[in-house]
Amino acid sequence: MDKLKHVIAKNRLLRKIAITLLKTFRSFTYNILFRILPVNDKLVLFCSHKGQGFSCNPKALYNEMRYDERYKDFTFVWAFNNLKKNRIEGAINVKYNSLQYFYYLATSKYWFFNAKMPVYYRKKSNQIYLQTWHGTPLKRLAADIEVGDNTTFYRSEMSWEDMVNSYVKDSQKYDHMISANAFSSQAFTSAFRLKPGVIIETGYPRNDILVNGSKEYVEELKEKYNIPKNKKVILYAPTWRDNTYDTKGYVFELKVDFNKWYEALGEEYVVVYKPHYLIYNTKNKELPPNFVYDASHCQDINDLYLMSDILVTDYSSVFFDYGVLRRPVLFYMYDLEEYRDHLRGFYLDIYKELPGPILEKEEELLDQIVHIEQVQEEYDNRMNTFYQNYCQWNDGKSSKKVLDIVFRQDR
Repeated sequence: MDKLKHVIAKNRLLRKIAITLLKTFRSFTYNILFRILPVNDKLVLFCSHKGQGFSCNPKALYNEMRYDERYKDFTFVWAFNNLKKNRIEGAINVKYNSLQYFYYLATSKYWFFNAKMPVYYRKKSNQIYLQTWHGTPLKRLAADIEVGDNTTFYRSEMSWEDMVNSYVKDSQKYDHMISANAFSSQAFTSAFRLKPGVIIETGYPRNDILVNGSKEYVEELKEKYNIPKNKKVILYAPTWRDNTYDTKGYVFELKVDFNKWYEALGEEYVVVYKPHYLIYNTKNKELPPNFVYDASHCQDINDLYLMSDILVTDYSSVFFDYGVLRRPVLFYMYDLEEYRDHLRGFYLDIYKELPGPILEKEEELLDQIVHIEQVQEEYDNRMNTFYQNYCQWNDGKSSKKVLDIVFRQDR
């Protein structure tokens, strides 16, 4: 069986055939259950990043519901790809895309998802689909991506038209979609071609902890992740590139020399390395021990935000959430020209709106970290403007506001 899987993975045609057959089987199975099973009004299905883990906005909403007396009669279901690594107390745990999962997909009154779901999912008129999404976009999304003729997308191997249609077929099922700011409301409406009235402007539930987290909680997190309490923390969180995809997922070539970082910063800092969850080759370089801490398997990046003093990222949307903390952000964009002109393009004018400097050379990045107080002072006004434009809806009460809207309109 393992040999057969390897052959299929290496052969593009066989892989396409296998994926098509699998999708057809899943669609057939779900449609049978969809037709014969009634909806349970007290059942909520949660899924984050298609079963990747217990994280993001669905996690925040689950925690809010679990401890709110108004929802004591509800049954909660969580879907995971790996049930050995994920077992959530207070919920039924099911394997994503299993028969049991499709049973709860067909019978749950409420779907709380944070990513595009398969096009064959059908939703009854009395089911409520809350799309929480997973970040304010810097990179262009779906229908807003500008591409040349005959462009295909590496991950899905779809044409632009098919890619957009896959988003629109999903978005037409949304009853609600969470927005963290006015900019996101416009971007989501355009990119996903949303119907009027779908967007709810509440801020992101997952960011409640960034507002409400105490110093004591941060100390507990450092103990949990074995981060030294006597050092400042740099969070390095790069994202994936559309053109670095193989049969297993996105490949990321680490373009930093952490030994140089240690020489320049080791007396004062440690580094927490958190690549995007879609990147599968997370350990493609030896990481210096007791200086770089690998957090690639950390499911909740908010833990890392709270522990860190500086964020270093590239084109990831993580800086929009990090902005809630008003801490320094540095943008290490070593491949800026290629990314900007040939891959995605941006919604923002990055030279005028980003709350920190754009750096294309590693030496410049390290120098800015050494002089971070001057950088912070230089970008103080821009950070304040950025916070007002993108972060002010995150008031620590977003989870409650979302649930009040979803359940008030249904009752």
